[in-house]
Amino acid sequence: MTTDAASPNRASLPRIEFAFPGALRDQLVAAILDGSKTSTTGLLLAYEHEGEALPEVGSRSVVIDSDDRPVAVIEVTGVRVVPLAQVDLPHVVDEGEGDTSVAEWRAGHERFWHSDEMRAELDDPEFTVDDATPAVLQRFRLVTDLRAGD
Repeated sequence: MTTDAASPNRASLPRIEFAFPGALRDQLVAAILDGSKTSTTGLLLAYEHEGEALPEVGSRSVVIDSDDRPVAVIEVTGVRVVPLAQVDLPHVVDEGEGDTSVAEWRAGHERFWHSDEMRAELDDPEFTVDDATPAVLQRFRLVTDLRAGD
């Protein structure tokens, strides 16, 4: 990817962080940069807890790596909110984590959502998800790889 016209305004774009700093974030950022990750899943509760609006189609964000460096600009291409039980295989595959079934994806995501870090983020030490938990399914595209120009 090359720098585009939006790059001078990069400082005004919101930051987006995938997972918590560490191995998982590094894996997810690498998948965004190589094009294999074009979707992500969040919990509606997390947006509400942080007082954040849901992403909007066309909005752009700067992807932050584990070292707090901006590494990419992505643009939202789709957003839908569905019960966790309705997450479909195309979305799962496009998350770029190598999952080949919804059950495999769900098990990995439940480990993350039920982790001590996530429960602390939500201020709920006993937080759990179930089939009815609203999930925010986001699709995006890589606009700019910022590593080349920095």
